[in-house]
Amino acid sequence: MAKSRSELREIAMVILYQIDICKKQKIDFNVEEIIKSNLEIDNEFVRDIVYGVITYENDIINLANKNITKGWNIDRLDKTGAAILKIGIYEMNFTDTPDIVVINEAVELAKKYSDDSVRKIINAVLDKILKEKE
Repeated sequence: MAKSRSELREIAMVILYQIDICKKQKIDFNVEEIIKSNLEIDNEFVRDIVYGVITYENDIINLANKNITKGWNIDRLDKTGAAILKIGIYEMNFTDTPDIVVINEAVELAKKYSDDSVRKIINAVLDKILKEKE
């Protein structure tokens, strides 16, 4: 059975989380192997998000830090929260997904995987980015 976009975003979050852990612990990794280990069937949507976040990571981090609560930066978020925020920023700036859908999806993922304070930060950052775009 085909997975929903919400389920695919969750898989992308897990992949980005695993990549971040490997980077922080200086473990050699292969992005393709991590993707394949998390997907039963290859999926272009997941690949687009994962490779998009990797490709534009510096821009995404800068945009997150510019719009995050004063005294905070994306590195202070838990790794799942950071992955969710990166996906949201990537989708808002580099895909055709409607911004309101991106924000809703990010908040729903954050409700499931992060605490309430991180969910609020993710919502606030994406909301600020949306207002800048308008």
